[in-house]
Amino acid sequence: MKVISAEFIKSAVDPFYYPDDSLPEVAFAGRSNVGKSSLINTLVNRKRLAKTSNTPGRTQLINFFVINNTLSFVDLPGYGYAKVPLSVKKGWGRMVEGYLEGRENLRLVVMILDIRREPSAEDNQLIEWLRMNNITIVFVLTKVDKYSRGQVNISRRKIGEQLGVPSDELVPFSAKTRYGKDDLWRVIENACASVS
Repeated sequence: MKVISAEFIKSAVDPFYYPDDSLPEVAFAGRSNVGKSSLINTLVNRKRLAKTSNTPGRTQLINFFVINNTLSFVDLPGYGYAKVPLSVKKGWGRMVEGYLEGRENLRLVVMILDIRREPSAEDNQLIEWLRMNNITIVFVLTKVDKYSRGQVNISRRKIGEQLGVPSDELVPFSAKTRYGKDDLWRVIENACASVS
């Protein structure tokens, strides 16, 4: 997709404050520091649309962006950061679950995993919840530039087995080299086109 415009719309915690749901939405989910914001910025050819940080747990709100006035990207708070108080973690869980359950225009969840790590218990919990709620998922393996091609293939196969997903359905991605960007856009466009 050729990105002409990409703009931040708002941050919200409560469904009352979400933007209207007239556009198809793609949500981005993953552990803290997995590269969510960098992935979004790479997809839309912007350096700072989604705020990146070396500090895990920085995104604590649901952030909404509009792309080309035809599509919405939704950056969900990362999970799994140990230094966040338990009460905050529980609040995030309710907030994210409330968003995922209630958005009729949600077309796809981009589930982001670091290719160098096995899926965590929290990853598996979210994936199981998404599957139980019949929400379409695409799995993206970030930071592939840290590995050789052979290592990428080995990790991709291993993670695919753990997730019960054919390895060729996992999208390898690098924000640094932009590898996988076109493949991921194809999945996003197909998901958004599949429902009129």
